[in-house]
Amino acid sequence: MEYVSRVPRPPLDGLIDDLYYLEGAPPYSRLTLPPPSALLIVNLGAPFRIRAGADIEAAEYADGCVVTMPTRAWEFGYPLRTRSVGVHFKPWGLAPFLPMPAAELRDRPVTLEHIWGRPATAELRDRLATAAGPSEMLTLLEEELMRRLCETPSLGLVRHTSSVIVATRGVVAIGDVTAAAGVSSTHLAQRFKELVGVTPKRLARTYRFAATVLSIDPAGPIDWSDLAAGAGYFDQAHFGHEFRAFTGLTPTRYVEVRRRFLREHPGHVLDSWPLPAD
Repeated sequence: MEYVSRVPRPPLDGLIDDLYYLEGAPPYSRLTLPPPSALLIVNLGAPFRIRAGADIEAAEYADGCVVTMPTRAWEFGYPLRTRSVGVHFKPWGLAPFLPMPAAELRDRPVTLEHIWGRPATAELRDRLATAAGPSEMLTLLEEELMRRLCETPSLGLVRHTSSVIVATRGVVAIGDVTAAAGVSSTHLAQRFKELVGVTPKRLARTYRFAATVLSIDPAGPIDWSDLAAGAGYFDQAHFGHEFRAFTGLTPTRYVEVRRRFLREHPGHVLDSWPLPAD
């Protein structure tokens, strides 16, 4: 697979982690969603499928999709060959491009047409499909985002408090963050739901779990009790519950899947991104 990524220019760099181009044959037909991030995908190949939770049927997306901060295990079903450009947003970064509160899309991916309309989406896909290469495609996407960037009330507040959560990898007392922001917990939670899609506590929980999982070395022995305690989980059972909620797998099954990925696809371009669903 070919994967090209770059950070956009200001002011988009304050909202977006990276713009990316993806093309080729996925290592597996079903992959889990990457670590916590809101996503915008413009699809340029065959339709893909998303299942937002083990108890939900997969839905097909042809033009692309928009995904706010996930709160459960997600699964992407790719065609034999895939081609797309997309955006990994910072927790607060998607809000200036949405016509509705982010909470309305929580764990409910929608088509790109639903967000930007059919004519605009079709025009953007046509321009991307005829671009000279990945670099030009990412420039076109960046220009589209710049054109659509809107002023968003309370963005500064949510950005500041989210940054603290991200910087501490979720290991922070939300009461302290709220007090430092000088607002009530109710006010902050409401602003987070509008702009991020989840509460500050939920965002911290997501980042704490992601940091814990990314710290696992699948090549060596793993002491799950020590890992859970070091990440601040009440006990190993609580950690195991979080694991199933966010990945759909048990901790031991996750390591088996991760080891299989490394064994079957050493040095893969997506090594640090998605994983087989199982």
